[in-house]
Amino acid sequence: MSYLRTFLPWIVFAALPSGDWQWAALAALVVAVAVIVQQIRAGAGFDALIIETGSAVFFAVLAVIAFANPDSGVHDYSAALSAGTLAVIAGVSLAIGKPFTLGIAKRTTPREVWGLKPFIQTNVIITAVWTAAFALTAVVLAVLAHAGNAHSTPATLIQVAGFALPMIFTVRYVAHVQAKAGAR
Repeated sequence: MSYLRTFLPWIVFAALPSGDWQWAALAALVVAVAVIVQQIRAGAGFDALIIETGSAVFFAVLAVIAFANPDSGVHDYSAALSAGTLAVIAGVSLAIGKPFTLGIAKRTTPREVWGLKPFIQTNVIITAVWTAAFALTAVVLAVLAHAGNAHSTPATLIQVAGFALPMIFTVRYVAHVQAKAGAR
C-alpha cells in the first residue's frame, strides 16, 4: 500500500485522458499535496516523503506549463519527463545516501532494524532498481514521443511496465532477503 500511495499522483496523471493534460497535471498536484499532508499528519518524516515532495514540485511546474500553453510541445514528452523526473529523484536519493525506499520501508519495519546494514543495503539495491527502471522508461518514452507515438498503446504499456516490474522486483527481493535472514 505504501508504494501505491507514493506513486498515486503519477498513476492519476497517467490514467486521465492525455487530451486534458493540464487537468491531469493539476489533479496529480492536488493528489501529491494531499498525500504529503496526510502523511505528515500520520507522523511521516521527510525521508518517507522524498518521491511525494518531488512529485508535488514536478506537477506544479507541469500544470503551470500546461495551463499557460495547452498546445505546448511538452505535452508529447510529458510521460518521458515524468519517468525522467522520477529517475532523477530516485538517483539523487541514492547519491545523498537516503534511498527513497528507506522511508517507505520504515513504515512497516521495526525501529530496531532501521540502522542495520542489511536493511540499508536492501533499500539501496531496491532504489537502484527503481532508478534504472525509471531511467529506461524515460528513454523509451522519449523515443516513442519523438517518433510521434507519445499517446499510443505501446507508450501506455511502457509506463505500466516502468512501475510494475520494479514493484514485482521489490516484493520478491524483500521476500528473498527476509527468507535468507530467517534461515540464519
